[in-house]
Amino acid sequence: MATATLPRRGEIALEYTWNLESMYSDNSLWEKDFELVGERLPGLEAYKDHLSDSPRTLLGALKMQDELSLKLEQLIVYANMRKDEDNTNPEYQALTDRAISLWSQLSMVASYITPEILAMPDEKLNEFLENEPGLQLYRQYIDQLRRVRGHVRSAEIEEVLAQTLELSQGPSNIYGMLSNADLKFPTITDEEGDEVELTKGRYIEFLESPDRRVRKDAFEAFYDTFGKYSNTIGATYAASVKKDIFYAHAHNYKSSLEAAMSPENIPQEVYSTLVETVNRNLPVLHRYIRLRKKLLGLNDLQMYDLYTPLIPNAKKKIPYQESVETVLKALQILGDDYVAEVDKGIKSRWIDVYENVGKTSGAYSSGSYTSQPFILLNYQDNLDNMFTLAHELGHSLHSLYTNRTQPFVYANYSIFVAEVASTTNEALLTHYLLGRTTDKEIRTYLINNELEKFRGTLFRQTMFAEFELEAHNRAEAGQALTPDLLNDLFFELNSRYYGPEVLYDPRIATEWMRIPHFYNAFYVYQYATGISAATALSRQIIREGESARQRYRHFLTTGASDYPTNLLSGAGVDMTTPQPVQQAIDYFSELLDEMEQLTA
Repeated sequence: MATATLPRRGEIALEYTWNLESMYSDNSLWEKDFELVGERLPGLEAYKDHLSDSPRTLLGALKMQDELSLKLEQLIVYANMRKDEDNTNPEYQALTDRAISLWSQLSMVASYITPEILAMPDEKLNEFLENEPGLQLYRQYIDQLRRVRGHVRSAEIEEVLAQTLELSQGPSNIYGMLSNADLKFPTITDEEGDEVELTKGRYIEFLESPDRRVRKDAFEAFYDTFGKYSNTIGATYAASVKKDIFYAHAHNYKSSLEAAMSPENIPQEVYSTLVETVNRNLPVLHRYIRLRKKLLGLNDLQMYDLYTPLIPNAKKKIPYQESVETVLKALQILGDDYVAEVDKGIKSRWIDVYENVGKTSGAYSSGSYTSQPFILLNYQDNLDNMFTLAHELGHSLHSLYTNRTQPFVYANYSIFVAEVASTTNEALLTHYLLGRTTDKEIRTYLINNELEKFRGTLFRQTMFAEFELEAHNRAEAGQALTPDLLNDLFFELNSRYYGPEVLYDPRIATEWMRIPHFYNAFYVYQYATGISAATALSRQIIREGESARQRYRHFLTTGASDYPTNLLSGAGVDMTTPQPVQQAIDYFSELLDEMEQLTA
């Protein structure tokens, strides 16, 4: 590791930072847009109680809502990404808070739109759609509102609920500041005997260490630190769950799960089928865990042994530029124009590459409808981070093609399909790498990496999904979500998923405390459905060629123009059945077969 402590933001070379100046070259321009949105809010409010007057009036309100939302999206995205560069910077904390407050104001002002549309008889709405060509753009939008008619309250109640929007972000914001800005980890001694600061970005890298003492020290220091804040984090997560239950009940849903899935017309059976299918196939995961224990030569397998590569001699440092070049070659199968877009984007500074003091951990793709895509990384020189690069580029190209093709109202594609493009990129990268090596050791390493991806995404995220569902079910039944209850629940899930070959350090019970996705309820299951859909799509592209590629490329342009299960069906995958999940697990089993043969 190059340095024992993290660099500060100003010490990162410009070429490795994202070009947020392409959104606002200076903060005074942000301020002008902020004022503009605020000044125009009364214009949107003027349409209140008049949407049924004429088709043109309805169209005017919908267009103004889009215009203000588009501008506000840019304000929020910019402020949030600036904050994520360095969470200790109070200037961008303030900009983010102000942007979210303005979002709350817009939501309040626009809260009458849905109830007024739904108060109109279907006959009148159909007449409006027929007589005003401009409303054709909003047909899917209006149809989607009609479908959830029973869950929309009166204009007065919707306005009150909109006023709570900013408050509802409290648990997530508190957790984010604690986790990203205030939580400090100790130093540990690395393989060379140097004292190195433990960070969230470096944690997995330490768990991949061939030195078991380093893995153990990192694991214990990491979860001991989180454990010190168990009461605070427990109360914060319990408040987040209560928030979900409140909004579900306020909108006449029977449960938080129904409230999360119904707006996108995703059957709840998709969730339950995922959990049931994965649980039915846990023996194949246990088989992989047995192989891992055998190949590591351990008498006792601990949770901190689950990340270290099984073929340590094949592990090599992969500098960022090498990752870029490899990913470009791997994605060639999607077309010359696709690769050209990626190459152009990287050269025009889409990506914020390296970790620095105060930077938000993990990785994501962002951007607004009118901006270039942006990617946050905390790049470490390893294969896992090369896959993260491919993953986030999948998100960015999905957004790029959608924004070019769809109007703003359909640009924000469903979370349910959001992980498909990213995971398809990962699958194509694996195919490229495996297709270019016959070296037994390297091939074994690559297959192990693919097995780990399925363990971490299909199996692990489904375990997280079970945790979320059970936590919400218990809270809905009136149980208090104490830290002890949440710890016991998470410990039981780990024991069931990873099986009898693992010795479970009690610290693993606190792992739920480090998962920020839990503050966006019922999000993580879509990683598991996403890898299932992506496995099916990538294999179709590889096996069928041009016809499958065209279906997939069309899917990237569809945004939210239809319900997500319909869009995936058009691309060639039916997620309403257990088949894609089972196919993904079968592929995992095939890889495991080869792994066992290579290591026999």
